[in-house]
Amino acid sequence: MADYGRPVRFGYFLIPNAADPLLDTARELERRGYDYIGVQDHPYQTAYVDTYALMAQILAVTERISVFPDVTNLPLRPPAVLAKTAATLDLLSGGRFELGLGAGGFAEAIESYGGPRNGKAEKARALEEAIAVIRMLWSGERNLRFDGEFYRLAGARSGPVPPHPVGIWLGAYGPNALRRVGRIADGWVPSLQGELVDRLPELNTLIDRAAAEAGRAPSEIRRVANVPGRITDGGSEGFLRGPVDQWADQLTDLAVGHGFDTFVFWGDGADQLARFIEEVAPAVREQVAAERR
Repeated sequence: MADYGRPVRFGYFLIPNAADPLLDTARELERRGYDYIGVQDHPYQTAYVDTYALMAQILAVTERISVFPDVTNLPLRPPAVLAKTAATLDLLSGGRFELGLGAGGFAEAIESYGGPRNGKAEKARALEEAIAVIRMLWSGERNLRFDGEFYRLAGARSGPVPPHPVGIWLGAYGPNALRRVGRIADGWVPSLQGELVDRLPELNTLIDRAAAEAGRAPSEIRRVANVPGRITDGGSEGFLRGPVDQWADQLTDLAVGHGFDTFVFWGDGADQLARFIEEVAPAVREQVAAERR
């Protein structure tokens, strides 16, 4: 059991479909009180707009809500320029950007867009190098040099510096990837479905042990869960598919039992966006507060 005591926050998983009213949805999410918008990043999907261009537009038409890529496809976004883009979005929005980052799936699609077709081990090494490069370019320092296997800096100057400490949240599932979260990342962004839910004690232990070995407190690492499902008025149809009280019980358990502090809802149905923030979120906040008391 793990509860790191963070305030519980709620987000929405926005699919960047070019045919959808994306900016209207973003305005509605802010108006209804959501804390985050997570946007998936699949540049090779022809029906989708570019994730980073969309996030810039969302931040421009909102005032409070924070945005993050859920998660960035690293092989198609070189880390030095990615760092500049992230810092710019954070600066122009007044500190409302976080950086979700992934090693990159869908190898054939990435290759079709000119990206590298790396194996699993190569992707892992490239991700570690990218994190180092990104943090260097947020440092405000000059004459930055990095000579890695995949990425280089040759006397680069950093800037602008993000106005708040932008979190690097990793989409990760394997044992080594989870240890990487504990060693060097600021957050973990899994999608909670299938057998993964039953394995959460094991997976969190990997993160926490790696954090402790690196001299970090496990509580430093955000746990941001994508929660796909459906809110119904009937009986339970399985994990995160059922009535509001079931959702409240299950999300409360994820918060006070497994350390998750943020739930990014991926709903299925026209009424789901409103029901999650108006019915589920208040019930979760109340139950989490009661458990903590």
